[in-house]
Amino acid sequence: MKYSDKDDFQKRIEDMLKNANMDFMYGSPGGRAEKREGGSDNQEEDGQAREEALRLIRDFSFKPREVRDYLNRFVVSQEEAKKVLSVAICDHYNHVRMCVDEEVDSTVDYMKPNVLLLGPTGVGKTYLMRCIARLIGVPFVKADATKFSETGYVGNDVEELVRDLVKAADGDTELAQYGIIYIDEIDKIAGSRGSGSTRDVSGRGVQVNLLKMMEETDVNLVSQTDIVGQMQSMMSMQSGGEGKRTINTKHILFIVSGAFDNLTDRIRTRMGRGQIGFSAGGGQEVSSALNEDDDYYLKLVESVDLVDYGFEPEFVGRLPIRVGFDHLTVEDLEDILRNAEGSVLRQYRND
Repeated sequence: MKYSDKDDFQKRIEDMLKNANMDFMYGSPGGRAEKREGGSDNQEEDGQAREEALRLIRDFSFKPREVRDYLNRFVVSQEEAKKVLSVAICDHYNHVRMCVDEEVDSTVDYMKPNVLLLGPTGVGKTYLMRCIARLIGVPFVKADATKFSETGYVGNDVEELVRDLVKAADGDTELAQYGIIYIDEIDKIAGSRGSGSTRDVSGRGVQVNLLKMMEETDVNLVSQTDIVGQMQSMMSMQSGGEGKRTINTKHILFIVSGAFDNLTDRIRTRMGRGQIGFSAGGGQEVSSALNEDDDYYLKLVESVDLVDYGFEPEFVGRLPIRVGFDHLTVEDLEDILRNAEGSVLRQYRND
């Protein structure tokens, strides 16, 4: 179909988006604010919130002990994990603060302390990261690794993580580039090495796609499969505004976690402590002892164990910080109910 001129074409696109109940994001300079009732007030409030969030990053001055003490209010047990994460978080955001203040050369290579959390389900891995993001005041996104695929057509593309981070920051790319991305169930995308089991064939491809994001790359904020986003980007270019918008992942901290079933068996074998003889067929007592034993061996994980489990060596190299979580005891569960902030018992009392 031919149109008379550019303005006529732009009007047709805008009308089509309005009929689909979608905002035209890249129209006039104050487009989004004009469409909201009381737009100027909301725009001013959004600007104040943005400046406050950026100020927290520029003025980051937490010490590891202060971060750990804050986490102690919400998370019971996991003392070793809280110490390691506190140091990693302070190391990363102190470097971010110096880059923002131009105290360091931003072109110098920097090894991000991306973190790998290992532990069973329900021990507080996700809750721990939410508390850290709330303390620092940065955008936080959580996703499961199982929903991603290599191509992005039969499942989500890994770049959607960065786009979701921008949405969590209300479209502010400057704030989103300092956020935290948390990926759970990362063990589910491990390939099969030396075993007869067949795992997700796209697991290796997802690992490869995550590699460049975990280090540094520019991610296009408009997906290739997002037709509406592509039209908005095209309209922006025609109206003299921004074309394709991108965000750099250099300062985005990646935290991945998983239960890693049977990984402790591999570690025992490497250390020459495999189960043999009478203990191999033990009952409940042996199983309970091994449960505590698993916590010990999980903290001894090395790169070779993760590669043997099915991860690419390059992917393992992007995760220099590894933290093993403990199983929760009955006393820990009681402490969570009675003393932790945000306790379920407190919610029942309020109800």
